[in-house]
Amino acid sequence: MKLLSGKTALITGAARGIGKAIALKLAKEGANIAFTDLSLSDATEQLEKELEQNGVKARGYASNAANFNDTQKVVEEIAREFERIDILVNNAGITKDGAVKRMTEDQWDAVIAVNLKSVFNFTKAVQPVMWKQAGGSIINMSSVVGVSGNANQANYSASKAGIIGFTKSVAIEFGIRGIRSNAIAPGFIETEMTAALPEEVRKDWIEKIPLHRGGTPDDVAGVVLFLASDLSSYVSGQVIQVCGAMNT
Repeated sequence: MKLLSGKTALITGAARGIGKAIALKLAKEGANIAFTDLSLSDATEQLEKELEQNGVKARGYASNAANFNDTQKVVEEIAREFERIDILVNNAGITKDGAVKRMTEDQWDAVIAVNLKSVFNFTKAVQPVMWKQAGGSIINMSSVVGVSGNANQANYSASKAGIIGFTKSVAIEFGIRGIRSNAIAPGFIETEMTAALPEEVRKDWIEKIPLHRGGTPDDVAGVVLFLASDLSSYVSGQVIQVCGAMNT
């Protein structure tokens, strides 16, 4: 039997990159997949088809993760259509990098809203569903810069550090109903975003990593699978860094 047979996973920001890799990994292990993106597109339609090839139910939803009411509505719709939500992966995120002395209020607010408030929004929305089920796994995507900080990313680092505190608090509050809450802190992951960096910048990053390579979206997805499955049934309130020992 597959690790996630009969379970439903809700993944935010899943149309590309790490989110897409997570959706595909969980579907291969038998999970039905509901995923969100800011708007529906050819990419979301294609992902639905790829996921369904695993013999699971899959559907993409347009949702602004930073909007509280929008999130409540989409989660209610997903709960009706899929009848349960066993796994929540809060993956949606953006960057608007810059030095603090030049950072605008809009840059700060946008990153905090999408990266941190969205985690509250979706966790709050799925809580009644998981509470009724007396179980669930909430997995929040933080970052190594949320653990250690990074120059020119104060807004991003703050949002990812806030996710860690939120994750640990939820683990304590929800544990009484068998609901687990954990965070993943990826390091330098090879995505479309990092591919756009100048080659010398990428080489500098990789030289600092003891494993001497960037991570892949599938590296992150494998840890999500562990935390989503019963293999981690006694793991809660933890932060797992997926960084090739870069932040050790």
